[in-house]
Amino acid sequence: MKNLLVAQSGGPSVAINATLAGVVEKAMTNQNVGKIYGAKNGIMGILTDKLIDLTEALADPETLQLLCQTPSSALGSCRMKLSDWEESTFEYDKILGIFRKYDIGYFVYIGGNDSMDTVHKLAGFCERMHVDDVKIIGAPKTIDNDLMETDHCPGFGSAAKYVAATMSEIACDCNVYAQPSITIVEIMGRDAGWLTASSALGRLNGDSAPDLIYLCERPFLVDRFLEDVREKMAQKHSIVIAVSEGLRNEEGDYVTDSLQNRAADAFGHKILAGAARYLEEILRFEIGCKVRSIELNVMQRCASHVASASDIYESRLIGAAAADYAISGGTGKMACIRRTSEQPYRFGIDFVDIGQIANHVKTVPDTWINEAGNDVTEEMLTYLLPLIQGELPCTYKNGVPVHLHLY
Repeated sequence: MKNLLVAQSGGPSVAINATLAGVVEKAMTNQNVGKIYGAKNGIMGILTDKLIDLTEALADPETLQLLCQTPSSALGSCRMKLSDWEESTFEYDKILGIFRKYDIGYFVYIGGNDSMDTVHKLAGFCERMHVDDVKIIGAPKTIDNDLMETDHCPGFGSAAKYVAATMSEIACDCNVYAQPSITIVEIMGRDAGWLTASSALGRLNGDSAPDLIYLCERPFLVDRFLEDVREKMAQKHSIVIAVSEGLRNEEGDYVTDSLQNRAADAFGHKILAGAARYLEEILRFEIGCKVRSIELNVMQRCASHVASASDIYESRLIGAAAADYAISGGTGKMACIRRTSEQPYRFGIDFVDIGQIANHVKTVPDTWINEAGNDVTEEMLTYLLPLIQGELPCTYKNGVPVHLHLY
């Protein structure tokens, strides 16, 4: 009998704790698992010997359910890149030392691309050193939805639901005044525009926003952007624009870099802000009407009050599947969601070699962006719609949601 260790890493999400709940739930019901440990702050917590015994802390089904409605990473997170073990084995020897100290036979790492890089390196080191008594599995998590081989990533559906709901609410607010106005909403996604694309879901129930959508997959041309805005302003007095934070120009540079020399305040000071703020200054100068920029920021990944029930359900399942695969002897893989049917929506879970996933980015297919590059296609909406379905019951106390704190 061996013990299981689980850790979380990278940017938090609404669903990452549901994956943790799935891992713990599966481990508790398997006779081959003794204790269940959680590492504080991801791989850093392992290196610094900061492990928490979760065996009793999460034994109650009600506690696991509360964990599923708790946003962010209950075990804490980190953004640490392991060195290459071919150059130095110091970190890897230390990690294996901790595994030996706590009799760890199974390690599940929940995270995004950087976390899968850690899984890849650690599994590779164990294979090279013939360490076959520790099984290492990745469980996906990222609101950016940019991991290869999986149809979508746990956490993305809830973030997409928040973006869609917020865009619909912004549309209601912006349309109340008679004077012309432009609102630019900046959405997370530096290398992939999946989350920005989900803003189109805000139009499903009759709201108009967003009127224009710009993803980081297509080169962003300021002059073309101004043409699009002027055309929309000729049709209606108030428009809302969704933009990816990672917009790039034709040279591949971030728009914020290319605009630094153009955008300045009245005193000649360069505007140092995000993509939406830069575009706000450009539009205010070129169009001349009221312009507002909104950066959704971390709300996209922590709004548990509007979580997608399907996202939480799938996230918990994928955590259980990852734990089960490791306990059964699997290693060096990541659990992936496979869409098996569109209507009705169905999915399955399988496991892909981590080398096919780590350090690769899944971007939005070009065919899912319209020809003009300022909106998405029906194929995108078909893909997105099943991921935001359902609402979770939420436990409230004193008028606000209750969250679980593990330490």
